[in-house]
Order: sequence, then C-alpha cells, then structure tokens
Amino acid sequence: MKIEDTPEGWDVLDSKERFQGHVVKVVTDTVKMPRDEVADRDYVVHPGAVAVLALDDRDRVLLIRQYRHPTRMLMWELPAGIRDVEGESLLAGAARELEEEAGYRADTWYTLVDLRTSPGMSDERIRVFLARDLTKVETDFVHRHEEIDMPVEWVPLADAVEKALMGMIHNSPAVAGILAAYAASVEGFALLRPADAPEA
Repeated sequence: MKIEDTPEGWDVLDSKERFQGHVVKVVTDTVKMPRDEVADRDYVVHPGAVAVLALDDRDRVLLIRQYRHPTRMLMWELPAGIRDVEGESLLAGAARELEEEAGYRADTWYTLVDLRTSPGMSDERIRVFLARDLTKVETDFVHRHEEIDMPVEWVPLADAVEKALMGMIHNSPAVAGILAAYAASVEGFALLRPADAPEA
C-alpha cells in the first residue's frame, strides 16, 4: 500500500453550523460511514495558516515568543499567521508575516513541511516555509495584543531540536519545522519542494 495521504470524501447527509467566531466556525456533519452506518462529526472550520522557519548563515533559527490564551502559556514559535488576505499566495503571506512579526526579509524560500494540525477535529492546514538569505529590515507594522513586546531570539538549530525533544517548545508548527529543517539539512536541503509547490 502506498504511504501517502490521498483525497477522499464520504457522503455528508446533513450539516449544521454550531458557532461562528471572528476566525473559526464549528459545524456538525452527519456522515455516511462504511456499511451504511451514520455518525455525527463536530469540527472546526479554519482558514489555514503559514509559518516561517528562518535559518541564518550560522544555522540559527529565528524564534518569537507570544502569549497563547487557550494554553495559558508564553510559547516559543515561528513567525506565522492565518491566511486572511484575499488572493494572497501562501509564499506572499509567509513573507509578510516574517517581515511584520520579526523584521526580516528572505531571498531564498522553500516549502519545508505541510501540516494538518489536528485532523480529527479541525480542517486547519499550515504550510511551513524555510527562509534563507535573510536581511534585517525596518517595518512600520504596529504590533497589537499578543504581539506587543514580542521578543525575537536566534537559537542554534541543534539547540532548538533539543528543546523540542525535551518538551520545552510545544507549538506544533515550530516543533515540526525545527525537526524538518534538521532532517532536511542532512541532504543540504536538496529534498525540499519549491516554495510554490502545490498544496494537498
């Protein structure tokens, strides 16, 4: 059997919207299961997100720290944001987030890894990019809410891997991006897809 996620759609007999928030909504689908069983499935409909693992010429990862209210934690993360600009490509969104949140631009981009963060309860998808050849830039972006006084730190990639494996970094795109970058660096990033690779 081929080990690759593939598109599949089971019949939805009914769908009810339970909640509509500022970013997400919650729905219940009544799904026809194999052998004619029927079951309700609640899930979060999410616009998706992009994240950026910025890696400098000293093999250091750029990390930011934000307060995340649902977890009641200050969490170390990659620059990231939801896909909330109509018509904006994933790459353009990632470049915008890197500049707005961290004050950097990158000349070289790759697709690092694609994630479905919690596929049993959400349709959220996140593309994590690898950004190289970085330049510090001035930005007039106004930070608000969780982004106020957000520190930016450069962490050696090997140290970031250790922190992820030791349970010191929990944010899923950060953990996946750090481990993927470390694995990809073994082959000099030759196995990575181009920045405009199609998304499943």
